[in-house]
Amino acid sequence: MNQQALLKKIKKMQEDMVTTQQEIETTIFEGTAGGVISVEVWGTKEIKGVSIDESFTIEGSEDIEMLQDMIVSACNNAYQIIDKTTKEKMEKYNALLQMGGMF
Repeated sequence: MNQQALLKKIKKMQEDMVTTQQEIETTIFEGTAGGVISVEVWGTKEIKGVSIDESFTIEGSEDIEMLQDMIVSACNNAYQIIDKTTKEKMEKYNALLQMGGMF
């Protein structure tokens, strides 16, 4: 492969990588906790929304504490899904970039 063809291939890979990253950033991921909390989080890890099941009732301070813990857990769940998705989708580019160090 000549140098011009290689550069063209690298440029195409960069464009595909940017497109993939933009797709991840504009995707809404859902995290849940306890069957009570659901959060929607953009791929940029910005929280879009929080839903609390209507059946959840607060009767005391322990319930508020439990609700707070579930919100944190649901957010962490969404972040883990985002990280996993990002890793899976970007893995092919990382492998190619590491090979690039051989040139």
